[in-house]
Amino acid sequence: MAKQISTLTFFKYQSLKNKVWAFGMMQFAHAHLRNVAGLQFYKLLGSGKAGFDPRPDWSVYALLQVWDDETAADTFFENSKLVERYKQRSTEQYTLYLKNKIARGKWAGQTPFVPHKDLSETIPQIAVITRATIKTKFLRKFWKYVPTSQEPLWKNDGLLFTKGIGEVPISQMATFSLWKDQEALDTYAYQSKEHIKAIGETRRLNWYKEELFSRFQPYRSIGSWEGVAPIDF
Repeated sequence: MAKQISTLTFFKYQSLKNKVWAFGMMQFAHAHLRNVAGLQFYKLLGSGKAGFDPRPDWSVYALLQVWDDETAADTFFENSKLVERYKQRSTEQYTLYLKNKIARGKWAGQTPFVPHKDLSETIPQIAVITRATIKTKFLRKFWKYVPTSQEPLWKNDGLLFTKGIGEVPISQMATFSLWKDQEALDTYAYQSKEHIKAIGETRRLNWYKEELFSRFQPYRSIGSWEGVAPIDF
């Protein structure tokens, strides 16, 4: 039975000094993360401005981690000196524990997510991570089309939280979204004409070098975002 779980942590920073520190940790945190016991895969991520704007949001950074099991994740968050440094510098932190339901594609040549065999029937919420490396020749066309394709997202009452994240601004982008239930997600993914058209354009133009699509069951959280927890477990 697969015990692998993933965690996604968001950090918010206010002062210029701490924003500069957070930007620097996109490079310097690797030295610590490479040696964490039980950590299979990780990505240090910046974020974009609201509305999937390609311009960086210097106040928000994220850390995606894939673990052997929940115990390894707990040990890291409870004992890591790196985590303590992030907490001291940031004004808010929010961590979601996730069990993978389905994953297709690759991230930096890897297939990091393994479907979990022990999913709860009492948790309706669903989390989605999509990630892509956009071909250089399509960058302008892709970002020009994004506002239209995302318009139905903001009209969906079932969207609990979303943020654009990524390793490299403009060309290597990901989105994280948290939904009330499967029905809310399906309404956006399969019933909005704008999103359906975006999928068609993706297939027609083949504008990604690499892409990954994954769905998760969120089952635990630590901290808050904007003063509240998007999901109350």
